[in-house]
Amino acid sequence: MHAFTHCTLHTGWQDLTDQALLIEGDRILDILPVHQLPASCATIDLGGCHVSPGFIDLQLNGCGGVMFNDEITARTLVSLHETNLKSGTTSYLPTLITTSDADMLQAIELVMHYRKSNSYTALGLHLEGPYLNPKRKGIHNSRYIRQPEPAMIKRIAAAGRSAVLLMTLAPERVDPDDILTLADAGILVSAGHSDATYEEAIAGFDAGVGMVTHLFNAMSPWLGRSPGLVGAAFDRDDVYAGMITDGHHTHLRSIALAHRLKGEKLVIVTDATPPVGTQMDSFVIGGQDVFYREGKCVSADGTLGGSALTMIEGIRNCASVGLPLDEALRMATAYPATAIAMNDHLGYLAPGYVANLAIFNDALEMIGVCDRGQYRDLSLEKALG
Repeated sequence: MHAFTHCTLHTGWQDLTDQALLIEGDRILDILPVHQLPASCATIDLGGCHVSPGFIDLQLNGCGGVMFNDEITARTLVSLHETNLKSGTTSYLPTLITTSDADMLQAIELVMHYRKSNSYTALGLHLEGPYLNPKRKGIHNSRYIRQPEPAMIKRIAAAGRSAVLLMTLAPERVDPDDILTLADAGILVSAGHSDATYEEAIAGFDAGVGMVTHLFNAMSPWLGRSPGLVGAAFDRDDVYAGMITDGHHTHLRSIALAHRLKGEKLVIVTDATPPVGTQMDSFVIGGQDVFYREGKCVSADGTLGGSALTMIEGIRNCASVGLPLDEALRMATAYPATAIAMNDHLGYLAPGYVANLAIFNDALEMIGVCDRGQYRDLSLEKALG
């Protein structure tokens, strides 16, 4: 048992000061006044820092020098998690972009097995593709973009939430019955890499699509005479939207504008790739060389190939355009947890919730992290090299 003191607690419902956060094992035991702490309880004075739930990233292709598509192994998942912790992300969806059925099945089996002992780390797969629209493929490998086959849809649905939490597809290219099969299995179906008309997008939402992937990117835009997928997403209050808040995939003012329309359905995602947490300047994604230059990941022809964003940077960008800090934090914690129906034990600070915490200063720089109750002083680790 230990407690964090002298901090501001961003619980997801309210901001608390002069309160202690009591941890026992891997769970939050209580939030209470400091003078009510048990006499035997060890305390960690955070010197006025902020504490929020650990960040939850619903779209992580890679980081720390590795790409999930390149090495579908437990070692990769461990590496992704270790890199994530340094920027406050305690839970994530390893994202497998468009590839073969064999790779998809390997990833499903891996995550299903890995989660037996790491259920609050890699929460489940995000299958981004392969049932996309080639017109909006972005960096995805066109060789593997294809129409769904009933047998594969059934296998993905059979794995269900024990392995797959999120699947991105182009609703105009997938039968509504297949969308319903996935949604009925508890998988959050997301529209992305799509050229859907407004009407096709709404039909997809009605069939069970509950989210859009990297809002504004790789999708039909909102035009006056053709609202497209973007317009449809803004027109539906029940649909979540992931947004890469790096200032490259979307203008920073678009974050504020999107938030006015989507509110608690707007979620920060990173779409991160191997350069995060490294000195890498190039890597391969979708069969193409991608170069990391001036904060952007781009192919030789200028196509964006994922990002080098971290969740804390995404939060900082949201705050920079006027979003209140507690709301920017909810976009990285409570809202993604709710989107994937894990908000009963993740995304908030409350008794019984998993003790995943992000600890940062007023400048939104990471100071520490708590991973399933285990505290790490990131500022000390950085000082020691």
